[in-house]
Amino acid sequence: MFGKTKKDVTLSILGMHCEHCAANLERALLAADGVKKAKVSFANKAAEVTYDESKIDLSGISNVVSEAGYQLGD
Repeated sequence: MFGKTKKDVTLSILGMHCEHCAANLERALLAADGVKKAKVSFANKAAEVTYDESKIDLSGISNVVSEAGYQLGD
C-alpha cells in the first residue's frame, strides 16, 4: 500500500467561515494526487491529512489549500 512513504499530519486552516468551506477544502484535498485521506473540521479549524510522500509533500498540500481559497495557520 504506502510502505514508508505514508505520512499523517494535522494542519491549522485559516479562512474557513462555515461547514461548506470545510467540505469544499476536504474535496479539494481528496482530489489531489497522493492524498489518501482528508478530514477537515470547521469547528477545529483543522485538516487531518494522510498522504503519500512519494507523490505529494507539505508544499503541494499547501498549494491545494491556497488554490481552494484558504491558508495554512501556524
